[in-house]
Amino acid sequence: MQTKLIIVLVALACATLPARAARLTVDDKASLWPRASATDKIDFSTRMGRAFRTLSPKLDAAYFMRCLEETANIGDTKDLRLEEMVRTCISLVRDEAE
Repeated sequence: MQTKLIIVLVALACATLPARAARLTVDDKASLWPRASATDKIDFSTRMGRAFRTLSPKLDAAYFMRCLEETANIGDTKDLRLEEMVRTCISLVRDEAE
């Protein structure tokens, strides 16, 4: 149930913002993250922070930027999508609360 809610929130966040060329989306491969421009990373982190801040105040743009940077640099991301990295970041905050 929570996964479906997360997917719906991500879709709504991405659908309600104006379109822009070369914008990172949750469907992009995670391997694009390290090569993306700082502007695109900030934009993506901001959108995720806006979408998920209601789940926890810790889920802000700064958290997503830090978490996505660490996740992309630690592991092998070749088969992952950004959506899966975002879900990982969300689960880390949820695990801290338990």
